[in-house]
Amino acid sequence: MSRLPAEAPEPVLSAPERAAFAKGLAQFNDRLFFECHDTLEELWSGVRGDARDFFQGLIQVAVGFHHLGNGNRPGAMTLLRRSLARLGGYPARYGGVELAPLRQAVAEWLACLEAGEKTPPSPPTITIAEGTPA
Repeated sequence: MSRLPAEAPEPVLSAPERAAFAKGLAQFNDRLFFECHDTLEELWSGVRGDARDFFQGLIQVAVGFHHLGNGNRPGAMTLLRRSLARLGGYPARYGGVELAPLRQAVAEWLACLEAGEKTPPSPPTITIAEGTPA
C-alpha cells in the first residue's frame, strides 16, 4: 500500500470508467458482491497513482462480503481487514464515495466477526457523496 500525500488528488475517470464505477457501486448496494468485484477489478486494472488503493479497498470490501455470504468467515475477516488498511489513508469523502460511514460499518462487522458475535442484519451500503457527477 502506498502512502498518500496530505491531499490525495481525486481519481480522474473517463465517462466509460465513471459508468463502470457507478455500476460496481450499484452492484455492491444490490448485494451482488461477486459482480461488483468483477466490475471494479476491471476498472482498477487501468488505474494508476494515488487512487489505486481506493479502488482496491472497495474491491476487498466486496470480496469480504462475498466470502461471508459463502460461509467463509476467516476469508471475510482477512479481506475486511485489508480493505480497512487500504481505505484508511483516504479522507472521509473520496472519489465520490462517503468513505467514513463505510469504514465505520466495515469495522463494526469485522469486530462482530472477530468476537464471534452476531453480525448486523445486512451488509453496509456505499453512499455516493452529494454533488458527485454521474
